[in-house]
Amino acid sequence: MTETTAWPTELKVSDGGAVLKISFDTGETFELNAEFLRVESPSAEVKGHGPGQEITVPGKRNVKIVAVEPIGNYAVRIRFDDRHDTGLYSWSNLHRLGRERDEIWAVYLEKMDAEGKSRD
Repeated sequence: MTETTAWPTELKVSDGGAVLKISFDTGETFELNAEFLRVESPSAEVKGHGPGQEITVPGKRNVKIVAVEPIGNYAVRIRFDDRHDTGLYSWSNLHRLGRERDEIWAVYLEKMDAEGKSRD
């Protein structure tokens, strides 16, 4: 089964860079906080270069989004105030993050706890 790509109709940074609001042509709207987007970055720094290499990123509770830059018609680069900007967030990835936010966040918090890391 192939996944159909949802296309964004609105991208808006709000709350002083703390939230990215994204609306899709499916009628769905998600508000994703900067910390969540930063720790779920699709960059090699976070995801590694292969299976099992993902890093649990600590200390990003107060990170902010400073810019959102379109990359072609398939993704955006999100620049954070901690100077991280290497992850390209495809529309399908942002849609998945919005749909599965609560589950993904719960797994992240469990990993942080298990590894003795802090969000601060």
